[in-house]
Amino acid sequence: MNELKLLINDKPVAAAGEATYERRNPISGEVVTRAAAAGADDARKAADAAAQAFPAWSALGPGERRARLLKAADALQARTDDFIAAMMAETGATAPWAGFNVHLAANMLREAAALTTHIKGEVIPSDKPGTLAMAIRQPVGVVLGIAPWNAPVILGVRAIATPLACGNTVVFKASEQCPKTHMLIGEALLAAGLGEGVVNVVTNAPQDAPKVVEALIAHPAVRRINFTGSTRVGRIIAETAARYLKPVLLELGGKAPMVVLDDANVEHAVNAAIFGAFMNQGQICMSTEKIVVDSAIADEFVRQFAARAEALTVGDPAKGNFHLGSVVDQSTIDRVQELIADATGKGAKLVAGGKANGTLMGATVVDGVTDAMRIYREESFGPVVSVIRASGVDELVRIANDTEYGLTSSVFGRDTTRAFEVAKRIEAGICHINGPTVHDEAQIPFGGTKDSGYGRFGGTAAIGEFTELRQITIEQGSQHYPI
Repeated sequence: MNELKLLINDKPVAAAGEATYERRNPISGEVVTRAAAAGADDARKAADAAAQAFPAWSALGPGERRARLLKAADALQARTDDFIAAMMAETGATAPWAGFNVHLAANMLREAAALTTHIKGEVIPSDKPGTLAMAIRQPVGVVLGIAPWNAPVILGVRAIATPLACGNTVVFKASEQCPKTHMLIGEALLAAGLGEGVVNVVTNAPQDAPKVVEALIAHPAVRRINFTGSTRVGRIIAETAARYLKPVLLELGGKAPMVVLDDANVEHAVNAAIFGAFMNQGQICMSTEKIVVDSAIADEFVRQFAARAEALTVGDPAKGNFHLGSVVDQSTIDRVQELIADATGKGAKLVAGGKANGTLMGATVVDGVTDAMRIYREESFGPVVSVIRASGVDELVRIANDTEYGLTSSVFGRDTTRAFEVAKRIEAGICHINGPTVHDEAQIPFGGTKDSGYGRFGGTAAIGEFTELRQITIEQGSQHYPI
């Protein structure tokens, strides 16, 4: 079992009163991690440490920050086996998914390292004689990063990397469901020698999350917040930050549609749908949640898709190489089963899967879904996907957009010009043509619209999220004033 303390000022620190909480394996129920349960005072100490480290870190030249971030990427990748073991134990993830998490997260650190020389300003013409006017970007101070459990290394590193590249220091609030996995990120960055207090990691018991988060947002040194998680919690974060007039970057829930046009290559669409719907048991913010397929090819699509889904294996990832591992907890299974029961009770057809053994559930496909069913609108965040049949581009687009969410999407069609026009009509921050809804790269802007949040991670777009744009002028000392 893992025993964890907080990471503050590069040192392991016990929470006040030696408070701890336990994280259990979702399959066996055994305690796999006992972590420090921070309170509000512990959170404030972490923010104090980050504030103390800010002047030295922000004063480093871009080359030195780049060198340290590259070293951090190597340190993270060197602990791949530890990350795989922690993700399997805490979240039931498969080894390939955990390994990919580390691979992409290391690349995110390398991409952030490349950004250090792309934080630029501009000289702006001024109408005032003898005046040089500039807009420059400067680091803001302490950034609070909050990441979830489902892609814990990718999203944990994403919450930290670009803020560091921009010259900020960080307090990283770990997910209650994967404290060891998230603490490993802090340990890797510590080993890389970023600097004392540059990154601080706080773990907390689930019931203490509201007071810990509010203490961090309220701290005077914390100037930006980024949060990845549910829309419900994102609203709370945004409302809290608004009280303190602090900007927030939110990447929230999704109900990603895959639109399959009548001229689509069915085999290619099926392959992408299998990956998009069932990778990590459908527990990815980008997961394909509803497949909107033209009626002209729907029967053939469903036949191939259901057969592929039935062939996917599911089991304890610690005991074999399975396509699907465990979902994060029993409540996920209960919610998915409720959605399936509601849909089939209203006329939908279960064409693959549907059975669960504890927190293990096979790939599940529900055909003939309509807007009268809960699964049509509610985010399932589990190994189930809806198939919705419709005729014609306008109706396919209408159904794709008939959701409160707008994170990612995809369109399949042989006529790419036509598919591109469809992609432009879909109300989502991201759309992939002839590719799965699940796709992200460190150098590409990532974020959603509507109830999927606002702001952008990734590439140079993220620089604006974690810097302050300032106006500075240099003027002649002797000039005429009207009074």
